[in-house]
Amino acid sequence: MDTLDAIHARRSIKQFDPDHRFSADEERRLLEAAIQSPTSFNIQHWRFVVVKDPGLRRRIRELGNDQAQITDASLLIITTADVKAWQKSPERYWKDAPADVAELLVGWMGPFHEGREQLQRDEAMRSIGMAMQTIMLAAKGMGYDSCPMIGYDFDKVAEIIGLPDDHAIGPMVAVGRGTKDAWPKPGQLPLDEVVIENRFA
Repeated sequence: MDTLDAIHARRSIKQFDPDHRFSADEERRLLEAAIQSPTSFNIQHWRFVVVKDPGLRRRIRELGNDQAQITDASLLIITTADVKAWQKSPERYWKDAPADVAELLVGWMGPFHEGREQLQRDEAMRSIGMAMQTIMLAAKGMGYDSCPMIGYDFDKVAEIIGLPDDHAIGPMVAVGRGTKDAWPKPGQLPLDEVVIENRFA
């Protein structure tokens, strides 16, 4: 599917075929697409928790307002991010770059992040957001549907997946074969309301 077509066709689908399963190759293709997403300093904060255990998915559904897609979708991906990834062997993010470029960027990474906890979290969450969109568009391009979700108890889900203390939890994404079309689009704001040329008045 053409990228622009995928962007316009992507919708948040709530009903999925509970009997459908992704092949290992399809799952890998989807996640390999996800890790092509951009991140600040190429830190790659994202950590994707792919929940396959049916019992665990039922528990998460209980913590997620009984949303059927949590258990019924072929894949349930909980997006998380290592907020302190910038500290953890940062040279590995630039291992294939020219030596002078790697030295420059790795050298900037610490001073940019040090002591700026809000920035660290913001960057991690921005990384999650871009990866989620990549997952949803890649899924659409592969002929599947998806649904991003924030309607769940973040703290309790973080606990049951064993989220490390230096990680942040983001939205979940359900991916699979949709069985019911989404509602008609409720309406997009006009461009002249959301696009500002040069500066706000």
